[in-house]
Amino acid sequence: MSTLDEEERREYYRIDDMIALQIKTLSAPEAAGKEVLLDDSPLFNLLSELHLSEFEAQHLLRQLSEKDRTLAAFLRVQNKRLDLLSQIMARGLLDEVGAPQPVVISEGGIDFHHPAPVAPDSHLAVKLVLMPQALGLLLRARVTQCTPQDDGFEVATEFESMTDAQRQLLARYILQKQAQERRLAREQSDDF
Repeated sequence: MSTLDEEERREYYRIDDMIALQIKTLSAPEAAGKEVLLDDSPLFNLLSELHLSEFEAQHLLRQLSEKDRTLAAFLRVQNKRLDLLSQIMARGLLDEVGAPQPVVISEGGIDFHHPAPVAPDSHLAVKLVLMPQALGLLLRARVTQCTPQDDGFEVATEFESMTDAQRQLLARYILQKQAQERRLAREQSDDF
């Protein structure tokens, strides 16, 4: 493999998606700190905590299902109810965060369109609401590139200081979207 091929190869699978996105430039002390970012929105913070706790409980549910299938089935139904409630919460949050916009996202970062330039190497708080799962994430990112376009700027970022749970939630979302895209492509090719 040539050196150019190695440079072009991406570490993470990237998808085109439509997500609600809000960015805020971090101050120097905020950028230097490694503490968890908190949002001003109690609703957003609750939604984030709900998904993180659901992720942490998944392995317990798998263990429980080996011992008591009836209890595990009941807990799965309760989990589905919580998912539906979180989707309702997220619908209200979309008004606050903004309408979904086109992005390219991976476990490693996100590229998006922005009306104003953002300095490379600046640090951002990136608030994401991923639908339909209603997954709310507040992540740190470093701007790697800002390219002028006709109607604004294309900004490329790299996520920083993600927790393992955040990375796995994002990876699961990306895999689900990828599977959905493949399923739709297969259905469309079967129609012809």
